[in-house]
Amino acid sequence: MTANRRFRNVVRIGPVQVATCYDGRGHEKHTAACTAPRCGFSTDYDSRAAAELAARTHRCPA
Repeated sequence: MTANRRFRNVVRIGPVQVATCYDGRGHEKHTAACTAPRCGFSTDYDSRAAAELAARTHRCPA
């Protein structure tokens, strides 16, 4: 995976950022990533609704 992905439509829900990008194969993916220190939560989803639901229900272990 390349480190220079172009994110668009970035939304912050609590400590989690949700963004849309294209993966290496040209498919549209939606990413949810927590910005809290020592959390490490980051996942890719096929739908924007799933990524936003994960952001709303995420609880940091720290």
